Amino acid sequence: MKIKTAEFIISAAKSEQFPQDRLPEIAFVGRSNVGKSSLLNSLVKRKQLAKTSSTPGKTQLINFFLINKAFYLVDLPGYGFARVSQAMKKQWGRIIEEYLATRETLMLVVLLVDVRHPPTANDRDMYQWLIHYNLPTVVVATKADKVSRGSLQKHINQIRQGLNLGSEGPVILYSVQTSQGRDDLWRIIKQYIS
Repeated sequence: MKIKTAEFIISAAKSEQFPQDRLPEIAFVGRSNVGKSSLLNSLVKRKQLAKTSSTPGKTQLINFFLINKAFYLVDLPGYGFARVSQAMKKQWGRIIEEYLATRETLMLVVLLVDVRHPPTANDRDMYQWLIHYNLPTVVVATKADKVSRGSLQKHINQIRQGLNLGSEGPVILYSVQTSQGRDDLWRIIKQYIS
């Protein structure tokens, strides 16, 4: 996809702040430090559109990015970060759940998992939740460049089993460093925003 414009619109702490222009939205969800912000930057080929940090748990609000003035990429707070208070985790959980459960303009959820590790309990819960609410979901395995080619299939199978996708469950391998998976992910996104 050709990216003509990519702009940050708002960091929303509550639903009243979500954009009201009814444009389609693609949401990105995953545990803290899985690389959501880096993947968003890679997708639109902008280094600093979404703020990245080596500190997990940096995204604490729902961030809306308007792409080509036609649709939004939405960066949700990461889950599973241990060094935040229970109250903060509950607050994040509420806003994420409200967004996912009620947003009529949400067309697709991109669930990010780290290819190097089996899906966490939080990853499994999130995937089951998305399926339960009938939300179209694509699983993207990040950090593909950090695993040897010879062991990639083993890691993909680990994700498929961990999320109960079955042997044919689609998993897109993604590397921010090499752009592997970028075109595949755009192909899927385009189906939901047209």
